[in-house]
Amino acid sequence: MAISMTHLFVTIMLLAAHTALAETNMLQDLCVADLKGSKVNGYPCKDPSQVTPEDFYYMGLANAADTSNTSMGSAVTAGNVEKIPGLNMMGTSMSRIDYAPGGLNPPHLHPRASEAIFVLEGSLFVGFLTTSGKLISKHVNKGDVFAFPRALLHFQQNPNKTPASVIAAFDSQNPGTQSVGPSLFGANPPIPDDLLAKAFSLGTNDIQNIKGKFQPKK
Repeated sequence: MAISMTHLFVTIMLLAAHTALAETNMLQDLCVADLKGSKVNGYPCKDPSQVTPEDFYYMGLANAADTSNTSMGSAVTAGNVEKIPGLNMMGTSMSRIDYAPGGLNPPHLHPRASEAIFVLEGSLFVGFLTTSGKLISKHVNKGDVFAFPRALLHFQQNPNKTPASVIAAFDSQNPGTQSVGPSLFGANPPIPDDLLAKAFSLGTNDIQNIKGKFQPKK
């Protein structure tokens, strides 16, 4: 009897999991994001009668962004659901990243998406780290594609004397970005100095100096 009840419980759980997975799929043609609506896990659907072609259109990736006022010499222009409401529930988005000569898109991760970049102009040194600490890296040139697995630390560097640009594709309408430096040393409220000092084998004065680089300028 115990075995039968166990089998019944497992069967019910598997059916529930299958149903939950099925319900994450679109049950209608489209769900244009109502950006003014209450955000729970994504955006609610806009009234279909109010949908326009502009909900699916965006020209923000056409031109290079200004990298001169960035500390890292790179600029990201997002084409996610907040810029293209029609992407809501589609599980896809794009960005453009521009790099000044010597520019860097510093180590970061996307918690909700894998990423693939297509090099528009120039050449880059790119790579990601596995959870075992192995660096997978390569020099890529115009026309090349390189993929970064979901939620793994990765970077792109332009080691050249000419600008570079890529188009990045994500398998999420809102992939999210978490950069290592700002997350650890610019957290609000701040992570205790002694904790970071121990984690990085540094003195607390060193940690305070590093934090100073990530604090908002007054």
